Amino acid sequence: MLRAGAGTLATALWPARCLVCGDPGEDGRDLCGRCDRQLPWSGPACVRCGLPLPAALPGEAATCTLCEHEPPPIRHTHAAFTYAAPVDRLLPRLKFHGDLATGRLCARLMAERFAELPLPDALVPVPLHGKRLRERGYNQAREIAAPLAQQMGVPLRDRLLQRIRHTRPQSKLDADARQANLCDAFAVRDTGPLPAHVVLVDDVMTTGATLHAAAWALREAGVRRVDAWVVARAL
Repeated sequence: MLRAGAGTLATALWPARCLVCGDPGEDGRDLCGRCDRQLPWSGPACVRCGLPLPAALPGEAATCTLCEHEPPPIRHTHAAFTYAAPVDRLLPRLKFHGDLATGRLCARLMAERFAELPLPDALVPVPLHGKRLRERGYNQAREIAAPLAQQMGVPLRDRLLQRIRHTRPQSKLDADARQANLCDAFAVRDTGPLPAHVVLVDDVMTTGATLHAAAWALREAGVRRVDAWVVARAL
């Protein structure tokens, strides 16, 4: 009752405001109806890497040619959106400018989008190296994963995976350099029991190099299945 009362008071004092345009939000979300209708929800995509594909038959799990020939360590990748307006304006604000409200909004939208997916044993945010975490002050993947775990009723294991090697920013590298940059960058350091099914959570998937490196570390430690849930998939 106290929690519900606090939520009602917070809504009254700080009503929802659209994070895209600043207009009043709707349905208790920081998103107005007009901007909600402009969201670039993802369509048919490769079940392994999330790359958009031509329309598939209902219920069909399509796989792109590359994933058929070189299966990635991730079993299923799900992206809520393609990386287009207005999502491409929101995510940099979360990642580089401390707009943590955007992380909570993304988590709510992902929870709505992924409500019918099989639930894993744990959500694991892709970690930052300690040096970059100190510079930024927060991990944008965790700011998405924590409220997402709460909304979906899944344990958050934010200490299961660690980034043990400081790497160059991926955004400044081409596809081959991204993969080499992340060699041996992650390790499982949590001493607790390993979950059998883990979902990695991140903001944007571009080439997949970061998520694949993290997934390999989990798989090599003994996690049987690794999936990925991301806010957006870049084309």
